[in-house]
Amino acid sequence: MPPPTLSDAFTVGSEFESKADYRATLEQLQIQLLHVQQAIYRANQRAVIVFEGTDASGKGGAIRRATATLDPRGYRVHAISKPNPEDQGRHYLWRFFRHLPPPGQIAIFDRSWYGRVLVERVEGLASRDEWQRAYREINELERWLTDDGIHLIKIYLCIDKDEQARRFEERLNNPCKQWKLTDEDLRNRQHWDAYVAAANNMFHETHTDYAPWHIINGQSKWKARVTVLQLLVDQLSENLVVSPPTLDSQFERRARAVVNEKEPNS
Repeated sequence: MPPPTLSDAFTVGSEFESKADYRATLEQLQIQLLHVQQAIYRANQRAVIVFEGTDASGKGGAIRRATATLDPRGYRVHAISKPNPEDQGRHYLWRFFRHLPPPGQIAIFDRSWYGRVLVERVEGLASRDEWQRAYREINELERWLTDDGIHLIKIYLCIDKDEQARRFEERLNNPCKQWKLTDEDLRNRQHWDAYVAAANNMFHETHTDYAPWHIINGQSKWKARVTVLQLLVDQLSENLVVSPPTLDSQFERRARAVVNEKEPNS
């Protein structure tokens, strides 16, 4: 299985003809994803979804659309930022173990353990030996997760440099979005080429048959969100009975009797 590269994502694809078409497709996929979540709960399965990507590529928007109709009791979103002092005194993977899902639940990581080979590498926060060793450590972690029955999906959303500039400008001009543009975003943009190289190295070293990368073109927000939801529906429903089980006849009889305030027949 050859590893992907960022350039693979920038291919011409079909676009929605109208916002109504986009919303209809999105809502249909959201309902399907809810049914998949319910099936995960019934089967006591676990899922981990990792979101990485270019700054302003739409990770947050994709996560919001993916979780919009889900039962909030069945998933958790973990927004990963820089480690706190306690975490800094431990192995960098330690803090992620606390967020692994229990049976029947989904854990969504907005950024993840891949920070070691992306931002920590580019910003010099990890030594060359540390970030090079991290490829092996991450592969071993993901092998452990998948061998333990966790369904692992890794998504990388990407946009080109011009589109990022347009979205940064939009944030600057919109008082309700200005909080989304940070000094870190500006600093990362100045290191654009270094981040592209780090991302492609990451794909080459950590794209495996048990935990492959899915690179999604984020140039169109509508198309990217629908692509993410379709991917989640397809991947999470593998080897899973999504259709609801047949209702137990005895339970149904008791329930109808209670609802109708009648004594159930023996």
